[in-house]
Amino acid sequence: MTGKNRVGEIFTHVFLVLFTIVILYPVMWVVAMAFTPQQGFSMSLMPIPEEPTIENFVYVMSTTGSDGSWLFGRQLLNSLVVSGLTTVFGIFLACTAGYAFSRFRFVGRQGGLMMFLVSQMFPGTLMLIPLYVILDALGLLNQLMGLVLVYSTSAIPFCVWMLKGYFDTIPRSLEESAIIDGASQFTIFWKVILPLAKPAIAVTALFSFMTAWNEFILATTFMSQESSYTLPVTLRNYVGEHSTYWGYFAAGAVMVSVPVMALFFALQKFLVGGLTAGAVKG
Repeated sequence: MTGKNRVGEIFTHVFLVLFTIVILYPVMWVVAMAFTPQQGFSMSLMPIPEEPTIENFVYVMSTTGSDGSWLFGRQLLNSLVVSGLTTVFGIFLACTAGYAFSRFRFVGRQGGLMMFLVSQMFPGTLMLIPLYVILDALGLLNQLMGLVLVYSTSAIPFCVWMLKGYFDTIPRSLEESAIIDGASQFTIFWKVILPLAKPAIAVTALFSFMTAWNEFILATTFMSQESSYTLPVTLRNYVGEHSTYWGYFAAGAVMVSVPVMALFFALQKFLVGGLTAGAVKG
């Protein structure tokens, strides 16, 4: 390696290290605040607590409701149920719709795809009042199933486009071979297409889970009982108009982030393939 190439490599590594520090610093600062006993907003630039403690985590996890029940556990269960069901419904509907748009030619196909695309151009708050009226008419306010329906429908357009693009990359010759062997359309979809689409399905599942897990505005609008809250809504309670419990808020934010991080690590081998292979012209 020549001297010029070595200097360029050194500068590249220095830049990457500095860039990584800039990205990780806010995260480290929040973690440090979570382990700091006081509730005030720390102005220290050092992301290392002087006297680390787990008091904030213990307080957040031991929160109880007005009836003495374990409120944090109930809200954690609410988030897991809503996110899990949203992921299952989103994957099922997006896989079937994406495959239909990819393989079949029918009246309204292009219009349907364009409607999915246009629906992503509007913010979720635009549909807040109509969704509230619909859930109220169905009796689904303060019900977890109401959130599941709303989150599933809001995530489907992106998921359909994502999976449709990936299905386009799977050769049709595989399906033709299966047809010659006597396989039905459902067997082809279940045993040929879906196993090959695992990377895209993993990315779609992650997106659906994160959409439901981190959403705040719809959840705080449709849920008025603390026993029905999801974890993002719970974190809002630590930020008041006159006082803010930053230590509790940071500890709660760290705990809310753990399931998403674990899911990222579990699906990381599928992420690159799923995000790139679906990027084709449909």
